[in-house]
Amino acid sequence: MHTSLAAQLAQLELGHLNVERIGSAAVSELPDPDAVSQTLAAIWSDLFSLFPETALEDDAEELAWGLVNLFHRAAAKRSAQLDRATDEIRCLLACADGSEVHTSELETQIDRARAAEIAMLGLEAFREAAAILYMSETGSSWRPAGGSRLNHSATLTSAVVDGRDFLRARSEGRRRAAMPEGTPVLFAGGRLSFATDEEAKTFAANVWDALDKVRERVADLVLVHGGDGKGADRLAAAWAERRKVPQVAFGLDARLGQRAGFKRNEQMLSLKPRYLVAFAGNGVLERLVIQAKEKGVAVVDRRGPLGTNPKRAARIAAAA
Repeated sequence: MHTSLAAQLAQLELGHLNVERIGSAAVSELPDPDAVSQTLAAIWSDLFSLFPETALEDDAEELAWGLVNLFHRAAAKRSAQLDRATDEIRCLLACADGSEVHTSELETQIDRARAAEIAMLGLEAFREAAAILYMSETGSSWRPAGGSRLNHSATLTSAVVDGRDFLRARSEGRRRAAMPEGTPVLFAGGRLSFATDEEAKTFAANVWDALDKVRERVADLVLVHGGDGKGADRLAAAWAERRKVPQVAFGLDARLGQRAGFKRNEQMLSLKPRYLVAFAGNGVLERLVIQAKEKGVAVVDRRGPLGTNPKRAARIAAAA
C-alpha cells in the first residue's frame, strides 16, 4: 500500500532539525548617488511631460508630491526598524550574562540595526533627489503630510523639521542628531496677490534677496517659518532648499481656532531668534513684529510694496 509523501515525512524523526530562514548576505553598498539623481530625473521628465494640456494637468503637483512621499514612507519604515533594533540592543546590554546565546542574539540585533540604518539612509537619498525635482517642478519645498522630513546623513541637508517635534525634543532636554543646530532666524509673510507676473517675480526676488543678506550675517542660520504652502513661506522654504539651509516649520494647530496663529508666534519666539524677516501679512503677523521688538529681536522689515522696506517706500512716495 502506497503512502503519501506527507505521511512518509511524518514517520521520520526530524525533531533535531531547526528550520531557519536563509537571509541574503549582508550588503552595505548603496546605489551611486549620481546614478540615483540621473535615473530619477529621467523618470520624472518622462512622467511629467505627459500631463501638460491634458485633463490630468491639475493633478500633476499632487502626483509629484506622492512620488516623493513613496520614498519618505519607505525610509520611515526603515527608521522604525532601526529604533526597534536599537531598543533590543539596549535591553540585551542591560541584562548581559556572558552566555553564548545572549552574545549571538546581541550580534543579530546589531546586524539588523546596521542593515536598517543603511537602507534608511539610501531611501532618504532617493527622497531628497526626488524632492529637488519636486521643487523644480512646483516651486515649493517638499514637506510630508505630517511629522518631519529629516536626513540622518551628514552629507545631506536636514531639510524640514516639524516645529512641534522640535519643541518636544527641547522640552525633554534632548535633541536628536537630525535636529538642526544653529541660530534661529524667523521668517513671516502672508498670502498676497499681484496684478502681474512681473510683480510676483519681483516680490519673490526680494524675499530671496532679504534672506541672502541675513545669511551673510548669520552663517549657521536655521530658517523658522509657518510652513504655509500657498504664501510667502513657500518662497522662503524654496530658498532654504536651494541654499541647503535647515528649516523648522511651525504649522497651525487647528484645535486652537483663532488663537492658533498667536500660539505659533509664541512658539517661534521661544526659540530666541536673532532676526525676524517680516513681509506683509495679516494682524497675527503684525503682532509677531511687535512681540519680536519687545523681546529685542532685530526685525528686517520688508512689509512695503512688493517686499520693500516700508520706510524707504514712504520716502520715495513723499518725494514723488
